[in-house]
Amino acid sequence: MKFAISAAAVFNALAMLLPSVFAAPLDLEHLESRELPTPVSVATAKTYLAALTVRAEANADTYDRDLFPHWITISGACNTRETVLKRDGTNVVTSSSCAATSGSWYSQYDGKTWTSASDIQIDHLIPLSEAWKSGASAWTTSKRQSFANDLTRPQLIAVTGSVNQAKGDKDPAEWMPPRTAYYCTYIRAWIQVKYYWALSIDQAEYNALYKYLYAC
Repeated sequence: MKFAISAAAVFNALAMLLPSVFAAPLDLEHLESRELPTPVSVATAKTYLAALTVRAEANADTYDRDLFPHWITISGACNTRETVLKRDGTNVVTSSSCAATSGSWYSQYDGKTWTSASDIQIDHLIPLSEAWKSGASAWTTSKRQSFANDLTRPQLIAVTGSVNQAKGDKDPAEWMPPRTAYYCTYIRAWIQVKYYWALSIDQAEYNALYKYLYAC
C-alpha cells in the first residue's frame, strides 16, 4: 500500500519533534558577532586566581617592547593587527595588502563605535611590560612572540586608541575600562591569560582581581 505525504505534513511533523528550533527565528546577529575569544567562566576564573603565584614585580628596568616581536604574519598578507581588526569589526573591507579600508568597530572598553581603523588600536589585555615584570623576562624570544600575537586566548582586542593609551601598562589595581559593564569580562580574561602563560601577580593586583571577580 502506498501513501502520499505532502511537504506540509513533513514540516508539521518536524515542528512537533523540534519545537525549540521552530519556536523563534535564528539570532543571526548573535551568530555573526565578532569579538574577543570568550573568557573562562567566573567559577573557573576563581580557581585560576587561587592558583596564581603572588609576588612582587621584577626587572622593570630591563623591559624593551622589541623583545616581544609583533605583529607577525597570520595568514596570507594579514598580520596579527589586521586579523584582529577583521575579527572585531563589522563589514570590514580590506585591500590586497589586508589593510582595513572600511568597516565599523565597537570598542568594548568605552562603548564607542568607530568607522576608521586609524581610530582603533589593538590592546594587549595583559600589557607586554606587565608580562615582562611578571615572568616573561625569563622566556625565550620565541615564547614572547607567541604571547604578543596570541589569538587563541582573550589577549588581543580592538579598542578606542585613546583609551588604550590611557591604559598603558597598568594592571587592574591601577586601571579598569571606563565601561563598567565590561568589568567582569575584562577580569576573567586577565586571569585566564595570566594563568595560561604562568605569569605572576603582585599583591595589589591580586586584591583588585579578587574584588572585581567576586562582584561578578
